[in-house]
Amino acid sequence: MIWPGTRSSPPPPSQRPRWRWPRRIAIAIVALLLLALLLDRLFPLHLPPPDGGSTVVLARDGTPLRAFADSDGVWRYPASVDTVSPLYLKALLGYEDRWFYRHPGVNPYALARGMAGGLLHGRIVSGGSTLTMQVARIIDPIPHTVGGKAIQILRALQLEAHLSKRQILDLYLNHAPFGGPIEGVEAASWAYLGKPAKNLSRAEAALLAVLPQAPSRLRPDRHPEAARAARDKVLTRLRDEGIWTAKQVRDARIEPVVARSLRAPLSAALLAERLHREQPGERRITTTIDANLQRAAEDRVSGYLARLPQHTSAALLVVDNASHEARVYLGTSDFADPDRHGYIDMVQAPRSPGSTLKPFLYGLALDDGLITSESLLVDAPQDFGGYRPGNFDEAFSGPVGVAEALQRSLNVPAVDVLDRVGPNRFVARLAAGGLDLGLPSGAQPNLSIILGGASTRLEDLVGAYTALANRGVAVAPRYTPQQPAQARRLLSAGAAWIIRDVLAHNPADVEGAPLEGAVNRHAAVAWKTGTSYGYRDAWAVGVTDQFTIGVWIGRPDGTPSPGQYGAITALPLLFQIADMLPSRGPATRFAQPASVRSVEICWPLGGAQAATDPALCRQHRSAWVLDDALPPTFAERDLGAWSAGLVTLRVDAKGRRLSATCHGAGEHAVQLARWPALATPWLSQDDRAASALPPLAPGCPADSLDNSSAIRIAGLADGVRLRRAPNSSQPLRVTLKALGATGTVQWLLDGRLQGTTEDAHSIALALEQPGDHTITALSARGAWSSLRVSVAGR
Repeated sequence: MIWPGTRSSPPPPSQRPRWRWPRRIAIAIVALLLLALLLDRLFPLHLPPPDGGSTVVLARDGTPLRAFADSDGVWRYPASVDTVSPLYLKALLGYEDRWFYRHPGVNPYALARGMAGGLLHGRIVSGGSTLTMQVARIIDPIPHTVGGKAIQILRALQLEAHLSKRQILDLYLNHAPFGGPIEGVEAASWAYLGKPAKNLSRAEAALLAVLPQAPSRLRPDRHPEAARAARDKVLTRLRDEGIWTAKQVRDARIEPVVARSLRAPLSAALLAERLHREQPGERRITTTIDANLQRAAEDRVSGYLARLPQHTSAALLVVDNASHEARVYLGTSDFADPDRHGYIDMVQAPRSPGSTLKPFLYGLALDDGLITSESLLVDAPQDFGGYRPGNFDEAFSGPVGVAEALQRSLNVPAVDVLDRVGPNRFVARLAAGGLDLGLPSGAQPNLSIILGGASTRLEDLVGAYTALANRGVAVAPRYTPQQPAQARRLLSAGAAWIIRDVLAHNPADVEGAPLEGAVNRHAAVAWKTGTSYGYRDAWAVGVTDQFTIGVWIGRPDGTPSPGQYGAITALPLLFQIADMLPSRGPATRFAQPASVRSVEICWPLGGAQAATDPALCRQHRSAWVLDDALPPTFAERDLGAWSAGLVTLRVDAKGRRLSATCHGAGEHAVQLARWPALATPWLSQDDRAASALPPLAPGCPADSLDNSSAIRIAGLADGVRLRRAPNSSQPLRVTLKALGATGTVQWLLDGRLQGTTEDAHSIALALEQPGDHTITALSARGAWSSLRVSVAGR
């Protein structure tokens, strides 16, 4: 028994407990862990946000089109272990940290070696930093001191505790410095080498593996010799370590160090800006653009615009007809040129479409059964409720077929057809097909729409034209693979086929146009041009078997460019772009639908030749007919004029016309095929004679067929020869009147409208050019008179 306060001797060593030291070690470990947890809480890792940094917009093959720097002005393209070349990973780990997957963030042997080298040489020869330690310094700048090294070690251990090896390696791949504003191997690969990091050669992999060691001193664009020496050092180590064979290293050494000037990519700049604005949180946006086609198109457009007036810009959109994906997107000819307003995206800008809507008008008229491809229309001065359209060249051609009217983009026939279709209905049909037209506030659709009296966008226009290659279904262009297709029917398959066939046979006397009958890709281009009022917009849209191409040229500020119009300004560029597009083999144009067939029709009535009396068939045309519809030639608008069409008359034995209450010997019925009254001045003498009304028989009262009284031109004699006054530099002028006319009279010189008069008022015409001229006076009711004059030269 031991009493309190007494001391006992300690037990012999053999009887002491053996668990005290392990317990102390355990306590120490727990204390260290608690300390580590406390320090981790007090000094947490500041990892870069996963959605932070710059944004890169890529072509469909991964080529960067444009990069948007982060708030610090750094260019960084997303990269991961899976998106870089295995050769680069081998070079990086083989040179920087062979034990990366085995150490806990710190390699004691490498640290000891670095310290020994420093003591031996008096300077740091090998820092002994692991890749994890380098990541620690990258994400949290640490001073190059002894204390800084301790912090770096602790941060490396912290990284290893929180992240997997793959996550640590991804941080390095995305944030390693490569000189200037470039961070990450993907950005460096594109910036210096112009290729993705997944396609690096061994020499390129070794170069990029060593570059972060001294990015300013080793930049290959500024110090290629230093960069080559550092690269060869990496290659030597990889050979010595047995990572690559001696032959592989020897071949890699032969490769020169060639780097591009450090610059960010800037292709399809306005599309990239548009997508970045629409998806601000995305750091990697993949588009449908073909990088090679985009660059080639940008070069082609830049060279083409060099010959056009200053401040002229251009927009170009090329869409794949099969996928409806945009392959080329040029919103401006020069993004960096403020004089050309390069910051304005003319693919999206609303502009007047000029005559580019005419194919859809004629297509809708085909679907409505109003016309065939060769229905007779009249290109002559006409008054549509006070609206008097003229043609672009101010000339008129008289009777024309629908195909010719569309190919030549004649204005009066188009307005005539729109008047019968209805402007409101036409605009509604276009909107249902995906082509919305912009009208001034409070304005209603009117006849001027078909001549450009509204606004649309290049991308909407191109989307509508895809209907000609897609059985009448228009699809909006897609700019990303995820963007859903927006398909809407615009025309029937038959109408789309007919309109495309008409436009595919459209001759073009411009630079770069296909030769007639030539067998090449141009032969399959169905094209249409347009020019807005005042020469503000020049358009050309083309459809091939594989692509739909839209071209706009003009000044983004809307000021006119006199003399620049679709056929001579935009169309040659369209052909150049069509010629550079790839071919995927045999033509894929959709087959002629069963609803379309070829029928011989007769002018002036419009019926089938097989069902028309030969005496009434003055001209025959081979027409595409939709759903067997054979509509007659449009009737005259003015009820005061006789109507075009089949007229049945009673005549006597001498062929004289008998009116309603009149009878004569040998009375019998005859039929006449009448031409539209306004077409008469352009008819041949035989056609005029064949459709002329027989004179009334003596004693017969006048009938309604005679209400278009004849007019006569006074002031010149037919066939006269004129000469300017001696020593005069002024053009020869003549003053004329239309005798017997009532109402409005249109005056034409060689088919070109010169002015109008009312009733028998006079008009002064200038005959500027020597040679033969035809002067025509044409009343609104179809009465006309014509004479020929000759102007002598000096």
